[in-house]
Amino acid sequence: MNTILTAYILDLIWGDPQWLPHPVKAIGKLIDTGEDFLRYHIKNLRLGGIILTAAITLGIYLVTHFALGFLTGYGWLKWIVPSLLIYFCFSLRSLAQAADKVFYELNRGNLSAARERLSHMVGRDTQTLDEPGIIRACVESIAENTVDGFISPLFYAIIGGAPLALAYKAINTLDSMIAYKSAHYKEFGWAAARLDDIANYIPARLLYGLLPIAAGTDKAATVWHIMQRDADKHPSPNSGIPEAGFAAALAIQLGGMSSYQGQASDKPLLGGAETQPEAVHIKQALRLMYRLSIWAIILSVLLLIIF
Repeated sequence: MNTILTAYILDLIWGDPQWLPHPVKAIGKLIDTGEDFLRYHIKNLRLGGIILTAAITLGIYLVTHFALGFLTGYGWLKWIVPSLLIYFCFSLRSLAQAADKVFYELNRGNLSAARERLSHMVGRDTQTLDEPGIIRACVESIAENTVDGFISPLFYAIIGGAPLALAYKAINTLDSMIAYKSAHYKEFGWAAARLDDIANYIPARLLYGLLPIAAGTDKAATVWHIMQRDADKHPSPNSGIPEAGFAAALAIQLGGMSSYQGQASDKPLLGGAETQPEAVHIKQALRLMYRLSIWAIILSVLLLIIF
């Protein structure tokens, strides 16, 4: 648990410093190279995507596992290196920094700049979003990435250490790079999308317990009820859980019409409140994200002590 606590503290302090070599960037380059190779040599795109997904995920796990095995007799290295690797899997601080930039531009009344900042956080089209649409998209990104960027890697770090946490990060990176519904990636990204759904299935459902606690005693029952009612409305098997919980805790509605690469997507509304989203809800979402992370760490420590 010491490595996980160290990684958590490092993420809160540093985020993702640009000067530090990041293994996720290396994973991204491997994915790009592997995709080019497999598209050229294997004409069955789904098969090529399965091979890439399996090779990247298993390869990252095995390389990390055996590399850390060599550090067993090297004193502090056997603690600091796994801590750094798990730290690279967390992204709370970088998510907060990205959301803060959107909030800053909204406060200045510069919607075009806010849309541009938002485009670095989300996959949807941002060019025509009005202010409530920008805020909804930003809060949805915070909610979903609380799972992808912290709860899931924490879960896998607890059960399998740095190798499994980094393997999860490889799955998540594959999903973000090739799991699109466009004609170019529909077949090739099929395996990455399915594996990401599977990998996040249990961590996302941990939020049924964590989010009501993080929301506070005055909101816990409402958050629990709305998560139970609305989570399954979302087309994603996992994203509806954090989004419904954040919507309930902030007393706003998320979802609705959005656009991805020019294709309209009308998602069900999550949350029962009719309060119009305001810029302050971005800050409230970030505070909820941090409270959620603290409770996740506390409960993880308690579980490890008990078991």
